[in-house]
Amino acid sequence: MLPRRFSLASRADAVSAREPARQLVLDIAPEPHYEAEDFLVSASNGTAWAAIDLWPDWPDRALVLVGPRGAGKSHLGVIWARRAGAAIVPAADFAGADVPALAGTGHVLIEDADRLGGEEKRLFHLMNLLAETRGSLLLTACSVPNLWRFQLPDLLSRLRRAMVVEIFSPDDDLLRAVLVKLLVDRQLTIDISVIDYMLTRLAPTLDAVRRLVDSLDREALSRGRRITKMIAADVLEALQLGEEQDS
Repeated sequence: MLPRRFSLASRADAVSAREPARQLVLDIAPEPHYEAEDFLVSASNGTAWAAIDLWPDWPDRALVLVGPRGAGKSHLGVIWARRAGAAIVPAADFAGADVPALAGTGHVLIEDADRLGGEEKRLFHLMNLLAETRGSLLLTACSVPNLWRFQLPDLLSRLRRAMVVEIFSPDDDLLRAVLVKLLVDRQLTIDISVIDYMLTRLAPTLDAVRRLVDSLDREALSRGRRITKMIAADVLEALQLGEEQDS
């Protein structure tokens, strides 16, 4: 069953504005909500969602989910891992993982599989063990397997038999839906005109939307007032400066 599509018109306004007062706010952002009901389906991710929903009927019981950073691969991966009871292994941890023990969990998600350089034999061993036990493997990556620079012929052959689906950068409708949903979840009061203003100045990734809402929440609590265009401009400028310093 598909998650519900988000409708801006179906959402009521958030709670009323607080009395203006500067407050001390702890800089603690909540963890992302990776529940199935939090995944909003759009043209950019519908095919990827359908592929996840197809499990366990994947060709060769393996799926490669490809897409740019911030497109929602981790969210989909967690949804599948919870459904399948799968172990989740970041690529950086795979070199030290116990491969037979991993296979023994039944199903495995490896995140950023395109960063598994030097671990080809271990990955091939894991795929063989999962095949023996009818387990499943989900690999997320920013590029298709042919670009991972793997050299092991048997591994390349197995990866070619896997189902490969792409999740694209969020379209405008999805960015707006996620932004509004997160604002409503935080009970933040904001005018539609301010949402439009922010969307034209925000990087088109879901991670950027989450960082924006985290910052807006802290700023609204600190100032004790609803989010205005001026506050949004200050937050966007601070986020941009932070990104420039990190780059």
